[in-house]
Amino acid sequence: MRTYGLILLVFLIGFAACKSGRATQTTQTATSGKTTLEGEWELNYIMLPGSSFEEAYKEKKPFIKFDVAERKFSGNTSCNSFAGKLKTDGQKIDFTEPFMMTKMFCPGEGENKFVETLKKVTSYSITDGNTLNFISGDIGVMRFTRK
Repeated sequence: MRTYGLILLVFLIGFAACKSGRATQTTQTATSGKTTLEGEWELNYIMLPGSSFEEAYKEKKPFIKFDVAERKFSGNTSCNSFAGKLKTDGQKIDFTEPFMMTKMFCPGEGENKFVETLKKVTSYSITDGNTLNFISGDIGVMRFTRK
């Protein structure tokens, strides 16, 4: 199953390079800081069968922040704050270990869907230096924009 994720990642990177017509520039960007997780990312897509993104996050969009040097992540689910230990290996990423989270009451299902989906993520890719894609198996389940 993980092989399919890697194949999808290679395809997406190749597609982006072909589409822009700048394969060499994409390769150069891949070694620069713009392809690291470092920094803050705002959610702009999540796989939400039966409801829309706008309905789920009408007040505030979730975000996640990575401190790669300290091996930590933190963020906000649109309601509660969370933080944990960053566990990566190449393009693989794992949020299954318990992480800290505040426990305020949150209306709607947006927060639950965000946390449930985050825990299913198995890998990531960064396209154009500003788009973070979280992948579960071989399916893109979340997309963030660099802030």
